[in-house]
Amino acid sequence: MSSLIVTKSAGIRNRLIQGFSSLKHLKHIHAALLRLGLDEDTYLLNKVLRFSFNFGNTNYSFRILDQTKEPNIFLFNTMIRGLVLNDCFQESIEIYHSMRKEGLSPDSFTFPFVLKACARVLDSESGVKMHSLVVKAGCEADTFVKISLINLYMKCGFIDNAFKVFDDIPEKNFASWTATISGYVGVGKCKEAIDMFRRLLKMDLRPDSFSLVEVLSACKRTGDLRSGEWIDEYITENGMVRNVFVATALVDFYGKCGNMERARSVFDGMLEKNIVSWSSMIQGYASNGLPKEALDLFFKMLNEGLKPDCYAMVGVLCSCARLGALELGDWASNLINGNEFLDNSVLGTALIDMYAKCGRMDRAWEVFRGMRKKDRVVWNAAISGLAMSGHVKDALGLFGQMEKSGIKPDRNTFVGLLCACTHAGLVEEGRRYFNSMECVFTLTPEIEHYGCMVDLLGRAGCLDEAHQLIKSMPMEANAIVWGALLGGCRLHRDTQLVELVLKKLIALEPWHSGNYVLLSNIYAASHKWEDAAKIRSIMSERGVKKIPGYSWIEVDGVFHQFLVGDTSHPLSEKIYAKLGELAKDLKAAGYVPTTDHVLFDIEEEEKEHFIGCHSEKLAVAFGLISTAPNDKILVVKNLRVCGDCHEAIKHISRIAGNVFTGACLTCYTDPPFFRDKTTSAGIEISTSSEGEETSEKQRTKAARQSCQLHAIGLDFCFKIPSLMPHMIESQLVYLKPAAATRPSIWGFQDPKINLKIAAILGKANAVHLMLCSPLNSLITTNLGVLLLSTV
Repeated sequence: MSSLIVTKSAGIRNRLIQGFSSLKHLKHIHAALLRLGLDEDTYLLNKVLRFSFNFGNTNYSFRILDQTKEPNIFLFNTMIRGLVLNDCFQESIEIYHSMRKEGLSPDSFTFPFVLKACARVLDSESGVKMHSLVVKAGCEADTFVKISLINLYMKCGFIDNAFKVFDDIPEKNFASWTATISGYVGVGKCKEAIDMFRRLLKMDLRPDSFSLVEVLSACKRTGDLRSGEWIDEYITENGMVRNVFVATALVDFYGKCGNMERARSVFDGMLEKNIVSWSSMIQGYASNGLPKEALDLFFKMLNEGLKPDCYAMVGVLCSCARLGALELGDWASNLINGNEFLDNSVLGTALIDMYAKCGRMDRAWEVFRGMRKKDRVVWNAAISGLAMSGHVKDALGLFGQMEKSGIKPDRNTFVGLLCACTHAGLVEEGRRYFNSMECVFTLTPEIEHYGCMVDLLGRAGCLDEAHQLIKSMPMEANAIVWGALLGGCRLHRDTQLVELVLKKLIALEPWHSGNYVLLSNIYAASHKWEDAAKIRSIMSERGVKKIPGYSWIEVDGVFHQFLVGDTSHPLSEKIYAKLGELAKDLKAAGYVPTTDHVLFDIEEEEKEHFIGCHSEKLAVAFGLISTAPNDKILVVKNLRVCGDCHEAIKHISRIAGNVFTGACLTCYTDPPFFRDKTTSAGIEISTSSEGEETSEKQRTKAARQSCQLHAIGLDFCFKIPSLMPHMIESQLVYLKPAAATRPSIWGFQDPKINLKIAAILGKANAVHLMLCSPLNSLITTNLGVLLLSTV
């Protein structure tokens, strides 16, 4: 019988060495252990306990320990280790105390895991007591214990204690240096982390990928471009740029520091790219004001067969928000499960922000209401969205709900509230919110809040108060704050104060064209044409060039861009004809052009003609002739919307179908858009097309929307930003399906564009086009190979 037990015991040992595929399998072996009376074999029981943690069921692990008659230090160590590795930190500390009650003393295997648990739950009291036990147990020389103590003190904010522990290590290995650097980064002591890294290199120690990622994170947080570039040189010299984690950290670092050229260079040189690498690059473009590049890279990533993660989606949605690309943002958001937006506050916030900036506050509100966990960031996004959409009362009311929910507002909350007050001209409410920051919520106002207040006071005509507020600021005013005051001076034509403000702005941004242009606007509005011309002359002498203002509109996934007086669009004749119709209707509705916005000393009649061709109006006219009745029109501009266009579009929203009556529209920048103050639906402008034309337009639009993205391939190219300029220049052709089983498709009359599309899609996904009359000019030898086939 004993030999049989020995044989079965050996079999159990072999099974324990091989491992288990399921918890059920492990339970069978454990049962056999109990049947054979081997439950007192510490080695076998310890193996079973260790494997029990592999399946995430800590309840079973607790049962094993509870049923053990006399658990020893090895079983307790295994239990503590397993709980820590399963993020059950408080439970591991409790097991440690149970071990002490059993009269067992911890050893060098116990301390590292218990100290890690104390660090994760910030239990400094237990950690300090354990430090004294470390000394009593004679484990103070153990490197792993020392590293755990450093980590504990760093996490709990006892920096000096952590550094003392580090200094007490007689022979500092690389792990102790890394722990100290990581600890400094974790508590925001980034400068100290960089200094420690320099010391590490002086000790002739070779850093590993983890320490390089940590020190690059420190450089990123402080914006220390010089140190980061020096670390980049070290990485390149030692061949560590091939490491995907180090290279990704470099991409992220350069992106956060605004050097996207270097970030792209590192990214393109990576032999291996994971989803984190792509996401870092996409987010870098998005956060540095390069939305088209972000979207271009996003579609390149999709073409590589990678599924976007949370961070890539945030970058894409932010880019769509900046471009006003509602349709593209909608399409992109469908690439991942809708529940992820409702469960993930970062994704949900990005979606709320995208809808709000694209003029669809109704949909932003739906997302906000559906969020399962509303943290402060989500509330802030909803408040800011309502504020920028003109729903000021709703924004202020939502702030009240936020307080009732027990969520304490932060500085970003008050930026949204002050912006709401600014757009509605609520000076007293703005003063109250600004003062309550410090008095009620113990938040020190930062430069953004002062900028909002200056903007609010300036728009309300309280220019002296705004100027005094700038003087009383505890920090030096930046160009944004002075620019807000300059805007108020322009609005109220205070030419005396504006000269003082402009001097400040020129000192801060001597090559920024906006400073000169705004002063020229003020002089022009006051009919001081010579002074306005002088400013223009100074700009010319200094080589300062005015940024051209342009507007764009997205129709059926394609962006159409317009400059002032633009005649390059294929539908220019129809656009200007529509503007002529609108001009008559506007005049009949009582609209009078605001010619003060024209900066030249010319006759009033010529001024009216000039402002009638502003890029905003051209984009709106194109939207009216290119969309079906009741479609929403969203116009985005790279600069501030001119006052006359603002007034004109308010009237257009009433004239074209009387969709909004008595509505007050508000314009914003970056991206500016036109919104209705009393609804959450965006600007709906009705067109009065005749039956056949309208129905055909609706049919073609419906056909395009029904296209399967991967089935035809060509629709994919509508979403590639690098092709959009070419698409705008070429006329779009709708093609009926070659057969009833094939989807409807679109093509372009310019063969160069179709060649670009074919090159991106490749022969395998090339689209089969009908040989119909609109495309006769396309049938060339080059196109025949890639795109065309006979029916």
